[in-house]
Amino acid sequence: MDWIHDFLTQANGILWGWPMIILLLGTHLFLTIRLKLPQRYIFQAIKLSMKKDVSSSGDVSQLGALATALAATIGTGNIVGVATAVALGGPGAVLWCWLTGVLGIATKYSEALLAVKYRVKDEKTGRTFGGPMLVLERGLHLKWLGIIFAVLTTVTSLGIGCSVQSNSISLLMNETFDIPFVTTGIVLAILAATVLIGGVKVIAKVCTFFVPFMAFFYIVGCLYILCINHEFLGEALILIGKCAFTPTAATGGFIGGGIMIAMRYGIARGLFSNESGLGSAPIVAATAKTRNPVRQALVSASGTFWDTVVICALTGLVIVSSVIAYPDISIDDGATLTKLCFDKIPYVGSPLLAFGILTFAFSTILGWSYYGKSAMWYLFGKKGTTIYLIVYVVCLFIGSIVSLNLIWDIADTMNALMAIPNLISLLFLSGVIVSETRKFLWSNRLDEKEE
Repeated sequence: MDWIHDFLTQANGILWGWPMIILLLGTHLFLTIRLKLPQRYIFQAIKLSMKKDVSSSGDVSQLGALATALAATIGTGNIVGVATAVALGGPGAVLWCWLTGVLGIATKYSEALLAVKYRVKDEKTGRTFGGPMLVLERGLHLKWLGIIFAVLTTVTSLGIGCSVQSNSISLLMNETFDIPFVTTGIVLAILAATVLIGGVKVIAKVCTFFVPFMAFFYIVGCLYILCINHEFLGEALILIGKCAFTPTAATGGFIGGGIMIAMRYGIARGLFSNESGLGSAPIVAATAKTRNPVRQALVSASGTFWDTVVICALTGLVIVSSVIAYPDISIDDGATLTKLCFDKIPYVGSPLLAFGILTFAFSTILGWSYYGKSAMWYLFGKKGTTIYLIVYVVCLFIGSIVSLNLIWDIADTMNALMAIPNLISLLFLSGVIVSETRKFLWSNRLDEKEE
């Protein structure tokens, strides 16, 4: 097993290194320029996400599709991932993470647009399905590449989307409340199965209620901590800006670092926390009730805004201001850095972080279950989805009671490989994206139905 771990570690070092960062960030920049800065429509997108488009084809509301995507995207990476970026890349990583989120809005918009445009309806069930696998098949006529994407999505969902998340929850419940791992595993399996049996409509309804609730409390908690640290907030902002663009010496409890180090870790965490370009969120975007692809594309793009531009930025500010305020906080271990910062806040710090990890991880379980289910439908039809859901619940329980180092490695590899076929479709079909955008958005025809 050691050689497998070593091999995957080396593979992930390549897949999640500079080549992937350049490819993803380059796609962000290319689409941002070609679509004439679609980020300027973000507030219009947020407004659209609150409206129902009931007269259109699809299975769930626009908000339901967004909430399900956010459920899968907003996870422990928003908490631990940002801390790791700060620990390894310094305070400047926070700004690069934020800038990556801003640019990622263009990519999330593009992949959702294509998913809706090339979606299909199952004649037997009447359900709508879509995602990069169908974009590759129907848009680029590369079905073999769509199959590869579906296989990678299925494996990733059982790892990062399921086992890893249940493991995080069971560890949290055991360390915080001394609840046995088996007990947590059983409860999680029952809760998840109850929701998953209902399909995408039930998942979307649960996420529509659950996601705003958990995000609201986490954001309020972060704002409370920033109020406590208000004397150090200005210094934190200056330090973040300074470290993002200039080499710095060790200061304020942080290690010294260069611009490239801050860029590398900030961009990497930003890219992989919002999942823009990885091809996961478009799968649920394709199920939305929307009059035309551009409407849902705008709604989906707002997810990156909430995930990275808001939540990751707040987490980064909390960490940097706390390290400045409390010099005894060690930044040697990024995995525990967020916990150390929140522990400094009397009464509410630890419970707030525990609540955030618990809800973020469980919401990820729900969101990724639909991604994997859709991939199995594409590969094997309805029978495949039934088998998949059984396996998913079993993996959920197993993940709660075993060590998952190898699962982490495999899931990281599959997740990185998912991005490659999706980015191929975005780049080669960018002309279609521009055409649809010109037709509905630039011409102020968002309320018109696609012919």
